Amino acid sequence: MDLEYRLDGPEEAPLLVLSNSLGTTWQMWQGQMADFARHFRVLRYNTRGHGHSPVPDAGITLDTLGQDVIALLDHLDVERACFCGISLGGMTGMWLNRHAPSRFSRLVVANTAARIGEAKGWQQRAGTVRQQGMAPVASTAAERWFTPAYRQSNPGMVKLLIDGLADTPAEGYAACCEALATADLRQEVAAMLRPMLAIAGEDDPVTTVQDARWLAAQAKQTESVTLPSSHLSNVACPEAFNQQVLTFLTRRSTT
Repeated sequence: MDLEYRLDGPEEAPLLVLSNSLGTTWQMWQGQMADFARHFRVLRYNTRGHGHSPVPDAGITLDTLGQDVIALLDHLDVERACFCGISLGGMTGMWLNRHAPSRFSRLVVANTAARIGEAKGWQQRAGTVRQQGMAPVASTAAERWFTPAYRQSNPGMVKLLIDGLADTPAEGYAACCEALATADLRQEVAAMLRPMLAIAGEDDPVTTVQDARWLAAQAKQTESVTLPSSHLSNVACPEAFNQQVLTFLTRRSTT
């Protein structure tokens, strides 16, 4: 297993997989760990191209990212898990709901969409970081990730995450941009079978409230909720995020 991962929480508890957003690492989930580990064995991993998780020679697609999660479950001998992913991690969760529903009981997909942005924009961003490094992306990310009020009241957390983005390997980030350029699940949403919660940030300029509501309208057993945040809702309002996720994941199934 060449993916970088770590496990926390009681060994006998059911497994919850956390999947980070583009340009972050498993550290983005620190605000969730205390609450989640009371209920789950928590598996965090670094998406391909992030941290010390390598980029395959063949590059990265959404299929690559989904298959990575299945390989992790197989590596850990886990038959079925819960899942929570944000942004790119949320798209990974939707892929898993479509292509590996038997491996998951419930999934949370936050600040995401069945199609994020446009291919040309992602390809241009990949080219920019390959030519200029991560500085151009890092210099503008705070405005996409957080509201002005959050940036003003939490400068330390904002700096921590932006510094982490700046340290992301440029090739890894570019390869994930190329995965997003081709990732389009709009025609597959109706075939996603497992219960799913779509979390939106009311001020998210990247993946909108309308994106989450569309998922809830199109996918079976899917509901949406909106939190007072921009793109990184788990960081901006961890208490509300944790409550929504845990309420959904621990709900007894009626089917």
